[in-house]
Amino acid sequence: MNPITDLVGNIERNGLWTKDLELDRNHFLKKQGSIDTNLYWVVQGSLRIYVVEENEEHTIRFGYPHNFVAALDSFLNEKPSDLYIQALKKTTVKVIDKATFMELMQSSPENSTTWQLMLEQLVLQQMERERDILTVSPLERYKRVLKRSPQLFQEIPHKYIASYLRMTPETLSRIKKS
Repeated sequence: MNPITDLVGNIERNGLWTKDLELDRNHFLKKQGSIDTNLYWVVQGSLRIYVVEENEEHTIRFGYPHNFVAALDSFLNEKPSDLYIQALKKTTVKVIDKATFMELMQSSPENSTTWQLMLEQLVLQQMERERDILTVSPLERYKRVLKRSPQLFQEIPHKYIASYLRMTPETLSRIKKS
């Protein structure tokens, strides 16, 4: 059994979703400088999580169906975040607030283990991504992300994938053709 699928089923069975949200393409789920302690389950569509530094956008993560997304820093520390979360196409998410989610996570050893696994996976994914960006060539970054997340290339426009891979869209295009 998949612990995330089990968790979502548990949230469903207990009626813990706060609400459903529909976002049109390019609309924001969260903007820089705001506090957001919600956790979002992507039902359909896709989102990107990014920061803006010196007028340049840097994509950090994506969310697509059957993924949880959050402004994790704000979720954890309940302070304003520099992150933006934007819909890349018409997107539907289910919302659960932090208090409800954490109460559920602490309600059983199985749920606590699932929360720990979720955080561990996130840390490992982030470490792998950081290593890719710091140590391998653009071609290797592309190959590793393609192997890790082939769905990404069906769900996300290439200009955002290029940003995520820290390369220009032209470089990504050349790599894909070769």
